[in-house]
Amino acid sequence: MKNRQNVMIKGTKNGLSLQLNDRCSYEELLTELNEKLADLQGVDMDTPLISVRILSGNRFLDAHQQEELKDLIRQKHNLIVDEIESNVIKKEEAQRILDEQEVTSVATIVRSGQVLEVSGDLLLVGDVNPGGTVRAGGNIFIMGALKGVAHAGYTGKQESVIVASFMTPSQLRISEYISRAPDHYDQEDHHQMECAYIDKTQQIVIDRLQVLKHLRPNITRFKGGHYDG
Repeated sequence: MKNRQNVMIKGTKNGLSLQLNDRCSYEELLTELNEKLADLQGVDMDTPLISVRILSGNRFLDAHQQEELKDLIRQKHNLIVDEIESNVIKKEEAQRILDEQEVTSVATIVRSGQVLEVSGDLLLVGDVNPGGTVRAGGNIFIMGALKGVAHAGYTGKQESVIVASFMTPSQLRISEYISRAPDHYDQEDHHQMECAYIDKTQQIVIDRLQVLKHLRPNITRFKGGHYDG
């Protein structure tokens, strides 16, 4: 008799949860999962699709193993894998996450025809001239004039923002959303920094910088110290 189950199936309000033992061999997992799925054969096949969430704990499942588990579960016609969660990731994936969280500071002028791209947040001390482009996987902060193209969140992060001391862009892009600049600007409105973000209607809007602390309260990574603002 087994001392421990390698696959534990629990019902949840959203479907089924499969907790996998992360200390047994992968082959043992497959064998027991087959047995557990066979025990479910009495379930009515005419029921709607049931979502399955796989929890692999500290076991890393490569792409082939994930697909193998999904195929095995799909053989039970009313089960479909919604997500696979693991506590571990590859070193490359961890490095990619670190890169996306990094703030890259650059002091330069991005001239016409030039493209400045970073994988995380960009802090540019300088201007982006007409015809110049800045791209960031995260947020873009420009301590200068934005007169060219700025594309924030190019990896799909819709919560990204664009901030500039003087916001007169030829084009703004956040994730897959694009907004062309207005034909005319009121120069009196450009004595303060402004920000661009995607609002609830999925439109890019430009507003005063002060709104950011309410719209994106977690935008800063400041830790320690004390601030009474």
